[in-house]
Amino acid sequence: MRRSLIAYALPVLIGVLLAIVLLNTFPQLLQGPSSPSPSAPQSELQQQLSRPSPELQQAQPLARQQGPVSYSEAVEKAAPAVVNIYSSRVVAREEHPLMSDPFFRQFFGDDLPTQQRLLSSLGSGVIVSADGYVLTNHHVIDGADEIQVALRDGRETLAEVIGTDPESDLAVLRIDLDNLPVIQLSDTEDVAIGDIAMAIGNPFGVGQTVTMGIISATGRSHLGLSAYEDFIQTDAAINPGNSGGALINAEGSLVGINTAIFSRSGGSQGVGFAIPTRLARSILEALVTQGRVIRGWLGIEAQEMTQDLAASFGLQAPRGVVISAVVPEGPAALAGLRPGDVLLEVDGRPILDARAAMSDIAAIEPGATLPLTVVRSGEKFTVDLEVGERPLPPSRRPER
Repeated sequence: MRRSLIAYALPVLIGVLLAIVLLNTFPQLLQGPSSPSPSAPQSELQQQLSRPSPELQQAQPLARQQGPVSYSEAVEKAAPAVVNIYSSRVVAREEHPLMSDPFFRQFFGDDLPTQQRLLSSLGSGVIVSADGYVLTNHHVIDGADEIQVALRDGRETLAEVIGTDPESDLAVLRIDLDNLPVIQLSDTEDVAIGDIAMAIGNPFGVGQTVTMGIISATGRSHLGLSAYEDFIQTDAAINPGNSGGALINAEGSLVGINTAIFSRSGGSQGVGFAIPTRLARSILEALVTQGRVIRGWLGIEAQEMTQDLAASFGLQAPRGVVISAVVPEGPAALAGLRPGDVLLEVDGRPILDARAAMSDIAAIEPGATLPLTVVRSGEKFTVDLEVGERPLPPSRRPER
């Protein structure tokens, strides 16, 4: 009798334990299907132009423990999604260098014979969705007439430019291939100084290469590399051709897009910078769904405050920024701000770093009202400014 009770009770007990494990692992089983949130009405043109957000694969938090002897599994997980990018553009040049001399132009006029020259460059990219979206750097494809993407499995195809953001140096491409390998995106907040980091890309065009180091620092700015800077620094070797490639963690998840190196020789010196996935994800979604990145804008040019400037304005300490120029008909001009005004606070928060303040303002939705604290001729006052949309910068095409 006792054995029969155990025989009946044991399957029931196993079923209860299995249900508890499943509910703890997949809490969404307790929830019903979620209903879509109401969205603002769009015009017919906007509906035609808008694209759904790409489906990205989110990585699990990094398990920090004793490191393995080999990172081949992490590389094998991520490397197939890292692609080589070959961009080319055709430029016209005069047939002879002397034809650019004004002395010769007075005889031949402007109808000079020209010939075309093909300029090519190489870089890397990362496939981030099964739909074929590829993240890379803006400077890798800037001005390109044709962009070719080569996968590690040997497939090659031409890419479509979905959008670029020069101010963060990011661009989104799209390729039309089936069964694409996709990298998982790590949460940048989970990145810690000292974590293992590996850079995957196509340095010097030699082919896909992996280098290893650690995360040296996070939140690097004031480098002069782009308008909005929040870089991950690593000592994993990054060289020309690595731009746009993947910086991955020890589990093969993407933590950043390799962007630049600090070098006196042109080669890697252990100081490389990557755009964190948190920023890359937001830029990707904005470019895919809106075709551009919308940022808040005050319409001013600002100068860093120095000790001497602070004394001349009657300030006790060098804080805030000096407005050196005001864009005509811009938000600041309409609010009555003038060159020479000192901007001390934005929405009640003191300005301690000009670049950080610019990033905070960029995150504000255009049309919002923003209180500013200003000093003019030694008098402090507050103005309410309606935030505008930052205009697109002119395309910068670096010489290759």
